Amino acid sequence: MSAHITSKKEDIAKIVLMAGDPFRVKNFVEKHLIDYKLVNNVRNEYGYTGMLNGKRVSVFSHGMGLDSIGIYAYELFDQYDVEHIIRFGSAGSYTNDLELFDVVIAEEAFTDSNYGLAYDNKSNYVKPDAKLLKIAKEQGEIIKNKVSNNIVSSTIHSSQWFYTKPNFFNIKEFNKKGISAVEMEAYALYTIANYLGKSALTLLTISDHLVKNNSISVKEREGNFDTMFTLLNEIVSKI
Repeated sequence: MSAHITSKKEDIAKIVLMAGDPFRVKNFVEKHLIDYKLVNNVRNEYGYTGMLNGKRVSVFSHGMGLDSIGIYAYELFDQYDVEHIIRFGSAGSYTNDLELFDVVIAEEAFTDSNYGLAYDNKSNYVKPDAKLLKIAKEQGEIIKNKVSNNIVSSTIHSSQWFYTKPNFFNIKEFNKKGISAVEMEAYALYTIANYLGKSALTLLTISDHLVKNNSISVKEREGNFDTMFTLLNEIVSKI
């Protein structure tokens, strides 16, 4: 047991998939896992373990923000000997090149936070595990003609804020730097994985378009991420 997870060590797999929304976790588990069981429900951050494409995996919710995912990722890596964490989340698009439900493989995460200082990372940029990233890109190419939405890889923005004053972020400046979308967790996940010598990756579905000013519904955020779910399945099968 850890401070926020009550599972036995043997109840958690070496591969963990994570999403901020516990209902997205539950939806994914019910659609894709077999022989699964609930292994954690502290603070309603649900965790399940079962089989996916012949691999034993755990699926956990991590809450919102750098600090929240940081707690769960650190405990899973450090106290439960997890080897790989793949986050499957939602994001806001900074570019007209992305549409709602498109999938972004976060090949690098930028942050405006000083979060990394606690883990000897003085840079505002951090990369995921190279092997996981390579698998994700390869599988994205393989399935691109079989899914409904585009799959791209890009640098993303891990913001410490959700609500800000109008025009606080200059989207055009982010675009010039090759940053295509914004979320709130990947930088912390990558930083902790690198610090502990572990493996991490983030997949994101565009749920909000910050240029066109449109978005998907709450219900769609919980489960209508079929392209991302398909890619996630394929990645797990190759680990």
